[in-house]
Amino acid sequence: MEKLLVAQNVSKSYGNFKALNDVSITVPRGSVFGLLGPNGAGKTTFIRIINQITMPDSGSVHLDGEPLQQHHIKDIGYLPEERGLYKSMKVGEQALYLAQLKGLSKTEAKKRLLYWFERLEIGDWWNKKIQELSKGMAQKIQFVVTVLHEPKLLIFDEPFSGFDPINANLIKDEILRLRDNGSTIIFSTHRMESVEEMCDHIALIHKSNKILDGKLIDIKRAYKNNTFEVGLVTPDHEKVSALLNEKFEVSPLSIKTINNELQYKVKISENASANDLVSFLTTQGQLTHFKEVIPSASDIFIETISKQ
Repeated sequence: MEKLLVAQNVSKSYGNFKALNDVSITVPRGSVFGLLGPNGAGKTTFIRIINQITMPDSGSVHLDGEPLQQHHIKDIGYLPEERGLYKSMKVGEQALYLAQLKGLSKTEAKKRLLYWFERLEIGDWWNKKIQELSKGMAQKIQFVVTVLHEPKLLIFDEPFSGFDPINANLIKDEILRLRDNGSTIIFSTHRMESVEEMCDHIALIHKSNKILDGKLIDIKRAYKNNTFEVGLVTPDHEKVSALLNEKFEVSPLSIKTINNELQYKVKISENASANDLVSFLTTQGQLTHFKEVIPSASDIFIETISKQ
């Protein structure tokens, strides 16, 4: 795994409040890294440290193998949850100004802006003032300004806030395209369905501490517990229910189907296999539904926070 960002043992306090406590996070190059946690967990403090808006009390942050320094600002694109556009400025004028702050020449900035405005079908907004735009429209402008200088690291904090489903899907596709073209992305959100769709790796921060991190697929494997959804058509519901309860750990399940089935969640022992369960069920009736329960990002989030 090639690393782009490495934070080691980072701590930050504000007076008596510990915002981050000895947090270590590694962001692989060319990935979408989900930074998760409840409100007040410490995510924003961590993002502010990466952007050098504030400095850690202890610990270190390296970007692309170098200790984080002032000149790395040009290598980072940051879309904050609270937007920061000047409402009375025209869209094109403001985008050009912000692009030049990131080191682009006016000519190159205009060339890239025209590409992005055409790509997102917002070319006719160039001479509008920000205050004339809806929240979602302004969000598109901020997204363009964030990615325009093609930084090594992109940080998106709740990037879908203010978007309708169509435009949220459009921006999601653009973020994934940026990743596929080599960008490294830190993605902070409360939308767990977006985590499922987009994130290769995640870290979960709770009460200033990192409590979970790794590849999302590996975390899902670690949290699954040999549980299956089962639908079974059988002439004797009571008898088969009693047998299931005798052999396995079962709980009621509700699946929308056209059959009058027994519907259960069935948990099998660690030394048993799915084939054992299928073999038993097929002796009792017609198996119409069989699916392993894989925990979602939302399930993992809730379970891990609840344990804390």
